[in-house]
Amino acid sequence: MSDDSCTSPAGARTAAVIPAAGQGVRLGPGAPKALRALGGTPMLIHAVRAMAASRAVSLVVVVAPPDGSPEVKSLLDAHALPDRTDFLVVPGGESRQESVKLGLDALPPDYDIVLVHDAARPLVPVDTVDAVIEAVRAGAPAVVPALPLADTVKEVEPAGTPGEPEPVVATPVRARLRAVQTPQGFDRATLIRAHETVTEDVTDDASMVEKLGKTVLLVPGHEEAFKVTRPLDLVLAEAVLARRRLNDGF
Repeated sequence: MSDDSCTSPAGARTAAVIPAAGQGVRLGPGAPKALRALGGTPMLIHAVRAMAASRAVSLVVVVAPPDGSPEVKSLLDAHALPDRTDFLVVPGGESRQESVKLGLDALPPDYDIVLVHDAARPLVPVDTVDAVIEAVRAGAPAVVPALPLADTVKEVEPAGTPGEPEPVVATPVRARLRAVQTPQGFDRATLIRAHETVTEDVTDDASMVEKLGKTVLLVPGHEEAFKVTRPLDLVLAEAVLARRRLNDGF
């Protein structure tokens, strides 16, 4: 293996960290995004169940709003979750990076693989979760599920005022671009070092590992692992959930 490989053994224990401290302002006023109802159940519960659906995941750490740990703990206690999975709630920080770091700090020492999953991706299929874990077990220091882009993407010079016309700087080759999803999977030691080393703001944990000079591998994502960010996403998520219930008979 290359120097980018990690040493997670085939039987390494896996934990998932779900940062859920954000307010989700783009969904509008109301409850924090992770607590918005989807099919009558908070999105956070769907996301927790999605991680626990993988038999490889034996611990899920939910990082709550700084003053919201009791509420989130009560929420988990009120919903049916798999008995074979342990659940832990810890208070988060002011930023997503800080919240993930606090979730990492709460992990017991006997977990070698860590998943980081967006609470706002409540419908990721278990096959995607398992594919990420298997790639880390096979030696990758960081693994991200991703999809090819359907749209052409333009790089622009951002306008000083939102809504103003923007000049195009370049058109990246679409075949080389991917839209990344979560859960992102990591060799635990690599992710801890990334959080200890990288101080600038990034949009995902894999970017931090890239800044260490490590190779991040992509595995196929899934169209149902989309992020619920805007009201229209919530409509789509409800439709996906309704179709699943019809197909699965629950």
